[in-house]
Amino acid sequence: MKFFDRNAIAPVLANGIKELKLDLNEQQHGQLLDYLALLAKWNSVYNLTSVRDPMQMVTHHALDSLAAVSAFEGAVSVLDVGAGGGLPGIVLAIARPDMKVALIDTVHKKTAFLTQVKAELGLANVTVHTARVEQLQVPHKFDVITSRAFADLSDFVNWSGHLLAEGGKFIALKGTAPADEQERLPSDWKVSELRAIQVPGLQAERHLVFIEKNQ
Repeated sequence: MKFFDRNAIAPVLANGIKELKLDLNEQQHGQLLDYLALLAKWNSVYNLTSVRDPMQMVTHHALDSLAAVSAFEGAVSVLDVGAGGGLPGIVLAIARPDMKVALIDTVHKKTAFLTQVKAELGLANVTVHTARVEQLQVPHKFDVITSRAFADLSDFVNWSGHLLAEGGKFIALKGTAPADEQERLPSDWKVSELRAIQVPGLQAERHLVFIEKNQ
């Protein structure tokens, strides 16, 4: 599929959401479709993602991010590092309107896209930062910091650790479970859980890596 066919994409997205047992209303379904349409449109000019087929964007991006939603249960404030085209941050913000989601990226064209998504979808719970994460300063720290295919786990923790609230955790969305990356973590951090997740329609390994401070 070369163009965004909403009628073809909507049922695939809806079935995936049902399979993930997520309780999303009609408005949230619509926002996810609007987001994917914007991603497909902007991607042709801005190269936000290597995935070109809008139908693949449903499985590889939307459902891949939605499969992680349950891991953020209880989270109030989340930072998505290296947010790129808004994955998983924008998807989390749509699925969890009660949760504040900040997205940070160094690339202006990507944050311009994210700002446009926020405006068009009316996502009042989203904040967008254009900066290097290691230089970001915020008045209130985050209880979860997440990233998807961003960097080595040790870099992820070292660069953004100053933004994590006391008792907070990192949740990294990864493909394979990266044993060597876990070994390189700074000594005061540990992998508290490695959770395999199943993404509807995607025959590939997916893991969530939970990282917390050693007590």
